[in-house]
Amino acid sequence: MSVLTTERRDDVLVLTLDRPERRNALDRALTDALSAALDELDDDPSLHAGVLAANGPVFCAGTDLHETASPATDRGGEYGLVRRRRTTPLVAAVEGAALGGGFELVLACDLVVAGADARFGLPEVARGLVATCAGLFRAPDRLPPAVATQLLLTGDPVDAERAHQVGLVNVLTKAGGALDGALALAGRITRNSPDAVSATLRAVHESRGPAEAVGWTATDHAIAQVSLSPDKAEGVTAFFEKRPPRWSR
Repeated sequence: MSVLTTERRDDVLVLTLDRPERRNALDRALTDALSAALDELDDDPSLHAGVLAANGPVFCAGTDLHETASPATDRGGEYGLVRRRRTTPLVAAVEGAALGGGFELVLACDLVVAGADARFGLPEVARGLVATCAGLFRAPDRLPPAVATQLLLTGDPVDAERAHQVGLVNVLTKAGGALDGALALAGRITRNSPDAVSATLRAVHESRGPAEAVGWTATDHAIAQVSLSPDKAEGVTAFFEKRPPRWSR
């Protein structure tokens, strides 16, 4: 059974997460499939843009909690995407909730189109965890710092309209319209010189490199800190048992 579908639409590759029964949570199989599809997007010169979409009412609920850690690949890092050095633009088409690692997937894309029912959140603190896949530094980079800090510390999501108002979402569509909106935005990119687009995107990513290196170091420190706390195990247990967590202090 496929966990990811791909479709070429002229010079655009559409990648669709397809584990709706698991809220498109990212396990090893989905990570490997996504990484392979992104390799194709990066390496095929006839492809000039990609769109990342999802099947079902939830865009992505993040890492499958049956995994011991966020799955990663050599070329793309976490989920096959988070640390990937891309030169082909990738547009996220978000319907429903993008939470935890699902939101970090969105933050790894270059542009975001969202349906009116979309929500974006990093709920890790509610489970005794921290965002491990660049959310700690990419959220403040893509959102106003006060908004990002509230999102990170409360675990509460922001809705699509608010995300559009503060600049995270490039295009806001009616519910169900995100894929068409993302394809239209990708089409506007592909009308331009592929070499110029590639060089521009490379420069954008390289200019963020030093700040991202600091962000990864800070993330490692945060992970080390929570790994020593009993709250980590309690938060995950409470989540599976569908009860409020009982924190250690």
